[in-house]
Amino acid sequence: MTDDIPSSRTGQASLSDLPGLTFDLEIAADGLGEPGPVATTIETAAATALLAALTHPDAPMELSVRIVDDAESQALNRDYRGKDKPTNVLSFPGTDPDEISDCFRMAKLGGPPVMLGDLAIAAPVLVREAAEQDKPVLEHLAHLTVHGVLHLLGYDHIDEEEAEDMEAFEAEILADLGIADPYLVEHEDD
Repeated sequence: MTDDIPSSRTGQASLSDLPGLTFDLEIAADGLGEPGPVATTIETAAATALLAALTHPDAPMELSVRIVDDAESQALNRDYRGKDKPTNVLSFPGTDPDEISDCFRMAKLGGPPVMLGDLAIAAPVLVREAAEQDKPVLEHLAHLTVHGVLHLLGYDHIDEEEAEDMEAFEAEILADLGIADPYLVEHEDD
């Protein structure tokens, strides 16, 4: 297994497939590898998830991703979720998921862009998890990006049925990226 997300796959999505998307990426923590492949992995995973999930992928919208360290992740997790520990990915929706369809319709009609929201991905947590699960770092980064984007769009895993639906959709999106179903692998290890 390679640590790269190959760019030669046919049909792989890119940010250019989402002409209305304003995308901001800040790599504020090290540890995931060279910035170029890290950025490409995040961009490709986000674009693939958005194209799979959205009815209006050409609508004006905004998404921000920040790679953080453990301290920033812990502070965000404590302040916004009441959990005083770092976590792999945090999603901060910019639009109420119950209103997102209306926001997309309005954006398509010339209204303001849909504020999808922000993702904070903790590089150290991601690297530890990838090692524990024997996964390439960039594949785990792609998975966490897809997972976070789906949360911004209103997908959740609070109850078992929601979790199964979200995991199946994530697996489908990751398959488009050439990445094995991470939940199948985890469940086989149980």
